[in-house]
Amino acid sequence: MSINARARNQKDEKRPEHPTDAGEATTIPVIDKNGEERPISASDQSDTGASESLRELAPDDQIRALEEKLAAAQEEAKSAYDRFLRVSAEFDNYKKRILRETADARKYANETLLTDLLPAVDNLERALAASGDENAANALIDGVEMVRAELLKTFEKFGVKPIEACGKPFDPAFHQAMGQEKTDQHPENTVVQEFQRGYAYHDRLLRPSMVIVAKSDNDTD
Repeated sequence: MSINARARNQKDEKRPEHPTDAGEATTIPVIDKNGEERPISASDQSDTGASESLRELAPDDQIRALEEKLAAAQEEAKSAYDRFLRVSAEFDNYKKRILRETADARKYANETLLTDLLPAVDNLERALAASGDENAANALIDGVEMVRAELLKTFEKFGVKPIEACGKPFDPAFHQAMGQEKTDQHPENTVVQEFQRGYAYHDRLLRPSMVIVAKSDNDTD
């Protein structure tokens, strides 16, 4: 093979298999606001297609199409702003209602309790009104007993119960010792006397019982 033939073969090997046609469309990269290239998205292609469609229209038609797009965008923005105002107003009304209901709940929290205590007051007034009769003492005692029973009933309804003390082993969690009494009739550390009754509110101590506790008679001071 001659030198010219070998040169032509080497030149043919360097040619690309698929030469780029000068009229072939090339992909133009999209540059974002940071100056970096990014892939072309569907919205970019849609915008590009819309732009090309506009360019195909007459100038007056282009202006009309742009005005229609602007009017649609403005209508959408107005609708979104109206929704925002409506939601904001609803939230303000909700907040005001919650504050009002909370204030009312605090103000009238004891309404049910006070309503249930009214019968006890009525019984006490009846007892006082009957104190002028000849059987005033018995009427007053009966009236006070009715008031007491009514109050205990109301207390129990709201979870307030008296603490048992007399005859029970002394429990510092519920009893407060006011003193000791030497006795051989009760086991040591047994409550033998109650000065003031204690109460529990559900599982919480409301007030301890003030008691006297038994002490062995054999103990010396």
